[in-house]
Amino acid sequence: MNKTEREEIRRLTADFRQWSHRAEEVQNWHRAVQDAASNDERSLQARSVMVGRAGQAAWQVLALRASDAGVVGRLWARATLPVPTSGEQALLRVLATDIPRLIAEVAPALGMRRFFTGAERKHAAEQAGMLLRRHHEAVLRGHGPRRLERLGAFTASVDPRRLGFPALLDPALRFGLVSGHRGPAPELLDRSVISGLPEALDAITKVVAGEAAYRSAAQAAGEKVRRAEVQRVLQEMPTEALKTATRDRLRLGALTEAGISTVQEVLSHGRSLQALPGVGETSARRMLGAAQALWQTTYEEMPVRIDINRRRPETTELLRRLADWDACRQTRGAAADLERAAELAPLRAALGSETTHLLVVPIRQLAVAGLTESIQTVKRRAELLGMSSASGRTSVGADPWEDFLARPADYFAMLAELGFVTEDENAVHGDLPEEIIQAVRDQALNGEHLTASLRGYQSFAARFALVQRKVIIGDEMGLGKTVEAIAVLAHLKSRGKTHFLVICPAAVVTNWMREVSHKSKLKVCRVHGPERDRAARTWMRDGGVAVTTYETLAWWEPALGELRDLACVVVDEAHYIKNPQAQRTRRTRRLVTRADRAILLTGTPLENKVDEFRNLASYVRPDLTVDATDLSPRTFRRQIAPAYLRRNQEDVLTELPELIEVEEWLPLSAADSSRYRGAVERGNFMEMRQAAMLQGAQSTKLQRLIEIVREAEENERRVIVFSHFREVLSLVARSLPGPVFGPLTGSVPAAQRQQMVDQFSAARHGAVLVAQIVAGGVGLNIQSASVVVICEPQLKPTTEAQAIARAHRMGQVQSVQVHRLLTEDSVDERITELLAGKKRIFNDFARVSDMADSSPEAVDLSEAELVRAVVAAERQRLFERGSAAQSDAAD
Repeated sequence: MNKTEREEIRRLTADFRQWSHRAEEVQNWHRAVQDAASNDERSLQARSVMVGRAGQAAWQVLALRASDAGVVGRLWARATLPVPTSGEQALLRVLATDIPRLIAEVAPALGMRRFFTGAERKHAAEQAGMLLRRHHEAVLRGHGPRRLERLGAFTASVDPRRLGFPALLDPALRFGLVSGHRGPAPELLDRSVISGLPEALDAITKVVAGEAAYRSAAQAAGEKVRRAEVQRVLQEMPTEALKTATRDRLRLGALTEAGISTVQEVLSHGRSLQALPGVGETSARRMLGAAQALWQTTYEEMPVRIDINRRRPETTELLRRLADWDACRQTRGAAADLERAAELAPLRAALGSETTHLLVVPIRQLAVAGLTESIQTVKRRAELLGMSSASGRTSVGADPWEDFLARPADYFAMLAELGFVTEDENAVHGDLPEEIIQAVRDQALNGEHLTASLRGYQSFAARFALVQRKVIIGDEMGLGKTVEAIAVLAHLKSRGKTHFLVICPAAVVTNWMREVSHKSKLKVCRVHGPERDRAARTWMRDGGVAVTTYETLAWWEPALGELRDLACVVVDEAHYIKNPQAQRTRRTRRLVTRADRAILLTGTPLENKVDEFRNLASYVRPDLTVDATDLSPRTFRRQIAPAYLRRNQEDVLTELPELIEVEEWLPLSAADSSRYRGAVERGNFMEMRQAAMLQGAQSTKLQRLIEIVREAEENERRVIVFSHFREVLSLVARSLPGPVFGPLTGSVPAAQRQQMVDQFSAARHGAVLVAQIVAGGVGLNIQSASVVVICEPQLKPTTEAQAIARAHRMGQVQSVQVHRLLTEDSVDERITELLAGKKRIFNDFARVSDMADSSPEAVDLSEAELVRAVVAAERQRLFERGSAAQSDAAD
């Protein structure tokens, strides 16, 4: 390399050093702008809160302060950074990597070291010099210096100081909370929307604290009704019951001579009995002890009845007190406005005096208007509570019976919560051996994280699962297996456990989400659908109840294998895994084996599926020996008893016939969604209401309807299917298994209608009557059916009530199950919101009441079983008398 060449290389090197320095400045500037914006982004995202709706995250909300204005400028700076072209990226890469290496390689040939450099290094320096020339020519030819200057300058003409919070909604700003969002548009709300919200939420909290007094008043009123009813029963109970209860140890002649003929009269005389001729102190003590024992047992087993044919003053007062208590409950618990208040609690914590705006990003298909509606609802409720507090609580009116008749389910639910409904304790135990029953009785159930009131049999099932660790709960459909499982999870949460998993069919994921949210304080995650990755990571990190499907489990099982502490697995609709060869069975079984506890839920009766139940039993208790040669239900129940609990409605709901109403929220299938979207686009309201049913086998609603009918057949029940639409009825009639009668529509003559009903009533179990709700819902008595399915919500509550009344009426010997098939994220939600004033669903109708200890005087005189037999006989006699009297009056 000669002198001229060396001078040339020195000039090229100087140019490259200048360009490289400029490239480094550009990259550092870009990095600094991006880092500042990213830090701001992370800070704001950390401050954002999730506001839910119906147990699921609905909106991500960020409370913005005036001091956040600078963030917009920094995000704007990032958004307006010049974006390098592919050629500019190549230029930066060459200047950052290739050029420094070539300069280092050519250096030995430029200074005094060239005289001491070997031939090989000189050759390498010459090669490097040649490459520097080529790169230099390429940079100049590609206008490299000008490109470096472009990359180092802002490209936007907007002054960042003039930008405001609305700029956060601009996709070009690439703000993390908004960028890439799909669904309803994010919105920016100003301070006026949230003005007064913190005060409203605080006011509601204060009012809720005052509910205890109203509950106590209702409790006291219920006690008066119960005691009055006990007194009436004992007033009808002859003194012979005392003799029977003491196994003929008492002589009652002195009582007869004194004109004392009933147990209540014995109690009324009290200790003065010993003053009667022929009655000594010992005899009086024994008579009174036996009478007190009968009173105690009658009291403990006496439900509080609301008899519309005998409107006694104490019952009227109870209804009034219940209405007062319910007025408080309207702002908490099951009331819609309290649900909204609870959902807004995270937002309350995020608001401050400096808050000027809310940035709201919908997480699901709920527009921002839904959040503003919730805020206005809560503020309005607080305002009404303030007015009520200032003017005094309003009465339900002169006749509270009208309110009771308008919504009896609400009143019975409150009575159950207060413990005023009894049930057969022995039936609660199913076929369990005595040692397990005793262990379950001794098991405590912590309700700290449970918000629902449990019936006695439900509490027993939860404690059974805790004691036996891995079990099958096979209660008949409608008894509340879901809340039994939730009670177990809530108890385990109070014991420090964190991770719970529910595996269920996709059609009931929404129901599980709602049930966990509404009946417990447990955090719930939907690991299913488009958000499953994020939900799975959140659950793995934070814990709670993860609700997933059998299909999703195939995707998720490898990650679940990394979780060490899986406290409990709940497998819903466990008949899905009765085939041990199926892949979903194998996946589920592995999790059941690995979990500390497991609960398999199924409403299928044991007698009908012995082989499949044997499989289920082996999953939870492989140590059980089940004799395959003796398939009698009694033998099988005895063998499987340590792991299996089943109760029928008739066994545990002593107040039958009961009306059990279930809202079944189902997702739209792909085919349903397509048809529904088309109906929406055409603005066809009636077609929108039918869309979720008309896709045949692809319809989620129809799939669920078929499941209900099959389970009804296994439970020896008949079904009525109601719909407003003839096309739906025709499709249902073609699609259902078993004998189907109908469609019974308005065009069917009256005589033919009754003939159709008679044929249906005479048919075998599992038979289905398909009827148009405006036709079959009026004027027919269909007591032979005990399952009612309403395919879509009706526009008038009275329409559904009349249809249900066809089966739920005098003469019905079974409890009536009502299934409302509802589609989430559809017109069904809107209709049900508009009809929010209709009767709320209640399943919490009965609650166990353990028999209290007898008085000390009666301990030696009777046995609990004998006392109960006497009371049962008297209650049956009085019931028959009342029935006969009513029959005579009717004649």
